[in-house]
Amino acid sequence: MRSLPSIIHLDMDAFFAAVEQAAKPSLRGKPVIVGGLGGRGVVSTASYEARKFGVHSAMPMAQARRLCPNAAFLAGRFEAYRQASGLVMGLLRELSPLVQPLSLDEAFVDLEAGPYGPVLAEAEHGTGERLLLALAEDLRADIVERTGLTASVGVAASKLMAKIASEQAKPDGLVLIEPGQERAVLGPMPVRALPGIGPATEQVLRRAGLNTVAELAEAGEAELVQLLGKAHGVGVHAMSIGLDDRPVVADQDAKSVSVEDTFEVDLADRDRVLREVEALALRCVRRLRGAGRSGRTVVLKVRRFDFSTLTRSETLRGPTDDEAVVVETARRLASQVDITGGVRLLGVGVAQLADYTQEDLFAQAVREEAAAGAEAGAGVEEEPEPAEEQVVPVRRWLPGQDVRHAEHGPGWVQGSGVGRVTVRFETPWSGPGRVRTFRIDDPALEPARPLPLRPGWPGAEDGDGDGAEGVGEGPGEG
Repeated sequence: MRSLPSIIHLDMDAFFAAVEQAAKPSLRGKPVIVGGLGGRGVVSTASYEARKFGVHSAMPMAQARRLCPNAAFLAGRFEAYRQASGLVMGLLRELSPLVQPLSLDEAFVDLEAGPYGPVLAEAEHGTGERLLLALAEDLRADIVERTGLTASVGVAASKLMAKIASEQAKPDGLVLIEPGQERAVLGPMPVRALPGIGPATEQVLRRAGLNTVAELAEAGEAELVQLLGKAHGVGVHAMSIGLDDRPVVADQDAKSVSVEDTFEVDLADRDRVLREVEALALRCVRRLRGAGRSGRTVVLKVRRFDFSTLTRSETLRGPTDDEAVVVETARRLASQVDITGGVRLLGVGVAQLADYTQEDLFAQAVREEAAAGAEAGAGVEEEPEPAEEQVVPVRRWLPGQDVRHAEHGPGWVQGSGVGRVTVRFETPWSGPGRVRTFRIDDPALEPARPLPLRPGWPGAEDGDGDGAEGVGEGPGEG
């Protein structure tokens, strides 16, 4: 363990929603919810204004609409999120070569490995802590200046405590946990606060009467090994007393993204297995999107009642992060597995990772709208169209999508329907812009790439023109 709190954990505040607010002046200070907009969509990120109404990530979008009907509900713009993330990660790498990104909006940094390392090594304890706090404050200020976004930062002597500190700092704060204070900070927390303790492990510990981290520490290593097995038990006990010597590993390139659940009672019902697989697939996609990646191979993991483990996989034609595609593939793989005797563990993963592509967003929208149309038309018989008749594809416009109009300049889609699309023309550096409505097939309106969040950067020149039209008008709907 380090004598100085020289590891920081940075976590951007409500990142996806915050990027949308920074890019869209009319949404600043208003509730914004980003996620899947179809009937089975889930919330990816909710702004703090939306969280006041009880909206949170992983919540069904239908529930979020009931809790906060006046929010702006937007589809994700992952190119914009990657752009902002790249700026933030660049600032982190100026502090140290050891930056370990966990997702687009979260990373560990080892300050001892950076240019301030020699100074920290020679500094007295109090001087070193003041320097570390100053570096963290400067980092947060630089992020605001470069992106307009806020971040919460935790400073501690280990990765475990740095992440705990950043959680305490939210939103838009800075917390330092001094070495030696680990047990005092961790003790009152629930066991789920420790990494590696999920719902299944929590239930095992709860049945043993262990609900807080302090109770884990008091139980001792031997009891935890008996409950959780040697490797897991030893690790959990070390964490419970604040011991964590995991190094910050630079630029880990994950080869796959996966989630899994262990069930208290073996599952023997095929429908239940398929429902669990679907839920796991949705969680996997959320994690995949959070990392700004897509994948080509869907993997199913099944551990049977006799502890035998099998995997099934299917490779798609191209990388995707589309919920419907991953869910459908995972369910198809699960339907081929013999579950006689029961299943104790299920897992869904996506491998052969690639960078996210904008086309995946449109594929998702088409699938969601097609599903909504199928539900609305259930039971209605329609006359099939002649086979030789060509169907002209309808242009799809997603709420939040970047667009450019030949006359009015850059803007974003507020909504579409009944053959019309509503666009608000504004840029990240303008005031709230004017709203105009067009036919969905208006040839003057085209999809566009995201604009930078600050003027004067590469790409900002694309925003010149009428993007600030209507400055001074009231904020828009939603």
